[in-house]
Amino acid sequence: MSAVEGIAKNEELRKRIGFTLFVLVIYRLGVHIPTPGVDGNAVMNFFQSQGGFFNVFNLFSGGALERFSVLALGIMPYISSSIIFQLLTSVIPQLEQLKKEGESGRKKINQYTRYGTIVLAIVQGYGISTFLKNPPGGEALVLSNSVGFLPFELMTIITLTAGTCFLMWLGEQITERGIGNGASLIIFAGIAANIPAGISQTYNLVADSTINPLMALVLAAFMIITIGLVIFLEVGQRRIPIQYSARGQGRQAMSAPQSHLPLKINFSGVIPPIFASSLLLFPATITQFVQAPWLQSIQDSLAPNGTLYNVLFVGLIVFFCFFYTQIVFNPSEVAENLKKSGGFVPGIRAGKATSDYIMRILDRINVGGAIYLSAICILPGLLIATLGVPFYFGGTSLLILVGVALDTTQQIQSHMLNQKYDAFSRGPKVKMKSRRVQF
Repeated sequence: MSAVEGIAKNEELRKRIGFTLFVLVIYRLGVHIPTPGVDGNAVMNFFQSQGGFFNVFNLFSGGALERFSVLALGIMPYISSSIIFQLLTSVIPQLEQLKKEGESGRKKINQYTRYGTIVLAIVQGYGISTFLKNPPGGEALVLSNSVGFLPFELMTIITLTAGTCFLMWLGEQITERGIGNGASLIIFAGIAANIPAGISQTYNLVADSTINPLMALVLAAFMIITIGLVIFLEVGQRRIPIQYSARGQGRQAMSAPQSHLPLKINFSGVIPPIFASSLLLFPATITQFVQAPWLQSIQDSLAPNGTLYNVLFVGLIVFFCFFYTQIVFNPSEVAENLKKSGGFVPGIRAGKATSDYIMRILDRINVGGAIYLSAICILPGLLIATLGVPFYFGGTSLLILVGVALDTTQQIQSHMLNQKYDAFSRGPKVKMKSRRVQF
């Protein structure tokens, strides 16, 4: 049965996919709703003339920043707040205790994350509104100092914060009622929406002989190879053999069942690049809106593909590779479950020795995964900057696109497999009834 037939026969999966697409369409429509009191054309011309982190921010917001729509901040404040509370959960005993309480504790931490999102959105909204009233070039980017009876700054803060909260709610709805991770799919949709414009710009530059056609082919081939490499490594696994104690006597005792424990080469997926980008965008945002010489020097150093930016980016990717793995995977718990079910790693004692063995392998995998993520995120961006491509579409973008697509595809396949299992469990009853009639 093909994937299309499987989706067509699974009513619940069709509803989930339809709901996800509907929500993403709403998100893309919201990108085109302007913020009150802003000169849209002037803001777009200004942001298009800027480089550096504006291109990265605009990419993650799906083009909402250059249009300065109500969704200009995107979902990055929510990502930043999630990072902060995941870090705090490891160091604050009260939050760690909430995490251990199960579903109720998780809901409480999610509530704190939402409050943190609002705070970060207010801070970034104030910075952007102040920046628009006093841009570096001196050209006015706002239509007036007030919108109705509210000052421009207050109206902008309210609008952008509400837009971020709306996106946060849309992401949670996708996660609960749709298919895939909501926040990741929103970022995916924003990046994918910029692909046609990037292709069109590159084609025009090739037609105008600004870029050598051979260089454009090299760039396209490099992206295709990068995508293939990402797919190959994202589905790659390190399988730890698991053997279960045989039960029975004689020949039955000789045939002990065997299995394996799969560990992905890139265990943390696209989380490290997204978290690292979010953390680097926040201080870069602050430096843009505070006109201090020492902050401006930091801003220049934090430009994408700059030395300091790349060093910090790689460092954060490595950190989150190990940190996120520690959060979502507990070797001690896995070893204990294996021991209870009679499973063991051949040549390794059950219990703590198995836990240490799994952890040692996981650390080695994380080293390779961190190197792979760093290379994918840094090298394409440097190549694009060297070729002078006028839009930012680096390795981080490719990794997010491919990683989110693979994760969503796997969830779709899981729903289809559940449908097959349900049909299989119902099948024998029908067959046995038929046999009674025949015999």
